[in-house]
Amino acid sequence: MPDRVVDASVMAALAFLESRAEEARDLLRNATLFAPEIFPYELASVALKKTRDLPSGRFDIASRMRDALSLGVQLVPIEPVELLELALETNLTIYDAAYLQTARRLGCPLITFDARLARYARRITRA
Repeated sequence: MPDRVVDASVMAALAFLESRAEEARDLLRNATLFAPEIFPYELASVALKKTRDLPSGRFDIASRMRDALSLGVQLVPIEPVELLELALETNLTIYDAAYLQTARRLGCPLITFDARLARYARRITRA
């Protein structure tokens, strides 16, 4: 099974049945998944936004988040100084830099629906 770093945009699409859920499922199929330690908090942030937008869906949203977090994504610690340096170098947020640094450290592809982050991920993959 190939190793892949998954970001919250892809997992949220899958977990919350967003428009790109099938694409996310295909990208993650048969992969060993990794993410930086911030991953559960980013997914919780998406769930919070969705719950605020649709309060009546609170329990379904929380259940979907729990299901996504139980998929066995392996969390990778990243040093804050590494994130600061990479974020300054790329002008990415610290959060996006965490996913990029995880992919860089593990030497595997980063799966994201964020177009800007994907551009940086392709550069890392080619390097």
